[in-house]
Amino acid sequence: MGRINCFIPFASPEQVAQTVANLKADELVNKIYLLADGDAADAVDGCEVIKIKGLTSSATMRAIAEHADADYVMLYTKHTTLKFAPFAIERFVKLADDSQSGMLYADHYNVTENGAVKAPVIDYQYGSLRDDFDFGSVLLFCGCCFKKAAEAMKADYEHAGLYDLRLKLSQNCAITHINEFLYSDVELDTRKSGEKNFDYVDPRNRGRQIEMEAACTEHLKEIGGYLAPTKVVDGKEVPNFKHIEFNQGDFEVEATVMIPVRNRIRTIRDAIDSVLCQKTDFKFNLMVVDNFSTDGTREAIAEYDDPRLIHIIADYYDMGIGGYWNLAAHHEKAGKFIVQLDSDDMYKDENTLQTMVNAFYEQNVAMVVGTYQMTDINCNPIPPGIIDHKEWTPENGRNNALRINGLGAPRAFYTPVLRAVKIPNTSYGEDYALGLNISRNYQIGRVYVPVYLCRRWDDNSDASLDVEKMNRNNLYKDRIRTWELQARVAMNKKCCKCC
Repeated sequence: MGRINCFIPFASPEQVAQTVANLKADELVNKIYLLADGDAADAVDGCEVIKIKGLTSSATMRAIAEHADADYVMLYTKHTTLKFAPFAIERFVKLADDSQSGMLYADHYNVTENGAVKAPVIDYQYGSLRDDFDFGSVLLFCGCCFKKAAEAMKADYEHAGLYDLRLKLSQNCAITHINEFLYSDVELDTRKSGEKNFDYVDPRNRGRQIEMEAACTEHLKEIGGYLAPTKVVDGKEVPNFKHIEFNQGDFEVEATVMIPVRNRIRTIRDAIDSVLCQKTDFKFNLMVVDNFSTDGTREAIAEYDDPRLIHIIADYYDMGIGGYWNLAAHHEKAGKFIVQLDSDDMYKDENTLQTMVNAFYEQNVAMVVGTYQMTDINCNPIPPGIIDHKEWTPENGRNNALRINGLGAPRAFYTPVLRAVKIPNTSYGEDYALGLNISRNYQIGRVYVPVYLCRRWDDNSDASLDVEKMNRNNLYKDRIRTWELQARVAMNKKCCKCC
């Protein structure tokens, strides 16, 4: 008797034929179920059809749990051909037996029209809360663990069922990465990394995002990592955030715009000009922190004869973008508020700085995040258009921030808080880590009108990353989430009267 029930998505007999043949040839496979989202009149011999509505819905997860009667559940998540290496299924099962994990996933190959390419994935950890975490397309579950996780699901999601089940399972079981290449599948999405970055904030995916937020929030409550928007003090319900008086420090100017730059000769003048043209009812300056520029950027900055521009030469080999932010924040001429601008982006118009600073006082917050318009290098709008991050709400933004991969732009900070918290000395994820840390105790404000142009072009730092670089970035961001989640759980325990 085989030990695995296989569940694969079905569109037509032709689509599943080779995958089914490959699975039938393995003696560990007990039954093959075809998950049909639509008409499945033309069944495949030796397979049972399960009618579903959405591969990742809660109803589908419950249907799989109901039909599963073997030691393991294998779920394939693509509508393309799957092929295992010799003895790879046996390897999956052996490691599942040995590790007693609730779920396992593996490195693999993606087959494209240009041939097969390696697709290594990263280790799952406590803070791996992204709903788009890349497990690959083959998920092997302990059958019993899958059923228990399905039983623990409370909601009925159209899109977030698999995500909800994974979170439920992770509360009691290990999720194990097999860093061996065990299978190949056909990859149809061959876009560059920079073209995929903004899928999760595409307005067309708003309904899906709402479901994912609900599933993640429930998970945080169940593991003790949820931060409530209010608390009870002396019998009264009050906001669960620190209040700010904005009276710390002695600042020469109200605001500083900070641009970190290295070798951006094509765009740095546009960025600087968009700052110096700002119209405000307060004094501001601009700090351009220049890191080893060798392409004429340094000379272009020196062309400006404006006392508001402070050119900081920061040639430190051991500093990332976060380190340069710390230099600017602790500079004697730093303003009460510091507002971000990347060296290849621009402020949308002359009112951006005023709008961002006003938000601090109007919302009593330690950090403000704006809304940006996606454009090409010539400032022409491109899809997905305006990115407003409306998933950030005063009530649940800091919880949902643990699920998403970024907080938006531009970002602005109350300088005394920025000086106290400080930014990790890295060049990726440093702003995300800072935002999570600040939101633990302070409210983060939002500006929902476009104030920033995020310009996409071939020289963007994330335009076309190889898989190793993407994995390093994603692993670090998950580590940031892990540290933050651990801190929040510990903070909640200290607040509990029984501790």
